[in-house]
Amino acid sequence: MRSIEWLPTLIATFSAFIVGGLWYSPLLFAKAWQRETGLSDEQLAAANKALIFGVSFVLCLVAAIAFSMVIGRDPSFMMAFHSGVGIGVFWVATSFGVNYLFELKSVKLWLINAGYHVVQFTVYGLVFGLM
Repeated sequence: MRSIEWLPTLIATFSAFIVGGLWYSPLLFAKAWQRETGLSDEQLAAANKALIFGVSFVLCLVAAIAFSMVIGRDPSFMMAFHSGVGIGVFWVATSFGVNYLFELKSVKLWLINAGYHVVQFTVYGLVFGLM
């Protein structure tokens, strides 16, 4: 098993929260995402935010650890960047696409959610490539 690069892994994990905070904010896709999911303001207000954010952080950490293991130690910038884009587009977005087709979810929701993960993993690639 490849060893994990902890500093870029932690930075990548926190970057997922920064990207997600912007992506799902009113500045970008909050209203469209809420409309496409069918979630009401009341449902969102009643959600257990500590649980959602806590588990989301752990899941982003697991993803960043796996990314570190896939690209290995000291990847070139281009290798890390292309790996991030490739994983986001060809693994994550396509996997979401299969689920969304069977769940009859909208293309718009797929573009919003898959788009976030493409950007997330692209940023992971940038973080690892620059470090």
